[in-house]
Amino acid sequence: MSILLDAQSRVLVQGITGRQARTHVRYMVEYGTRVVAGVAPGKGGSRVEGIPVFDTVRSALRFHPADIAVLFVPGRAAREAALEAIAHQVPLVVILAEGVPHHDTAEILWQARGKGVRVIGPNSQGMISPGKAKLGGTGGEFPDRMYRPGPVGIISRSGGMGGEIASALTRRGIGQSTYVSIGGDLLIGTGFADLLPLFEADPETAVVVLFGEPGTGHEEAAADLIAHQKVSKPVVAFVCGESLERLPQGMSFGHTSHLIARGEGSPTRKKQVLREAGALVADRFEEIPDLVIQALQGRQATERREEV
Repeated sequence: MSILLDAQSRVLVQGITGRQARTHVRYMVEYGTRVVAGVAPGKGGSRVEGIPVFDTVRSALRFHPADIAVLFVPGRAAREAALEAIAHQVPLVVILAEGVPHHDTAEILWQARGKGVRVIGPNSQGMISPGKAKLGGTGGEFPDRMYRPGPVGIISRSGGMGGEIASALTRRGIGQSTYVSIGGDLLIGTGFADLLPLFEADPETAVVVLFGEPGTGHEEAAADLIAHQKVSKPVVAFVCGESLERLPQGMSFGHTSHLIARGEGSPTRKKQVLREAGALVADRFEEIPDLVIQALQGRQATERREEV
């Protein structure tokens, strides 16, 4: 199994005729992703990589039901595209664009909650369930170089660093169940605490790795779940950005979510609460594979004891 995305997931691509979309849709299809249709206003009736293109989400869904909409559209156009998918209740909407205005994101998330639609992003790189399907730019043209099927789920606020974690694990012979880039913006639709229960319920995931950053309360929310034993599987965490704590007050750097005020949102605090909750926290990036191996071995030992 996997979470959110598998080989049977029917994917609708909004903005499919754009340059980035044309490039990555080909990589997605070659990997096995089931792209059923695309949307590009004024381009209805054309095809991209053999995929039919429609003028609206409504017309596309009439002929090609979809489980996921992935948006290859600029930040300023994300609101209209996302709201169109949400209005037609596509269950999962993945927003790749960076620079979506915060008031647009707030409206998107409000409408999505009302319709029961899950939003990933904005500023998501996409996701991949290795060996099954991928969305967005995750893995690029050669995803098999970075991702292999296996027992480790990955959730990352940074698209690039999530891929680095997968690559480091793959080099150690450890595969992944699903990797999700949740996005680095201040406002996003789905955080660590939303995805951890999905990995908890996935029988093929044994360990979950979190890549955190300064700002927001996503890491603290994950720690709360772990502390209250709502996540029984081992969690390995790495939180970057401690150098930001030494910058002069008021100076901004990095993603729009990197806000630290009165100690809130600081990487040091995030690491502390994760450790106190029971997560295995890496102080250096290169420690992550060793901690994952430790967690896998510990889980296997526990399962053997339970069998006896």
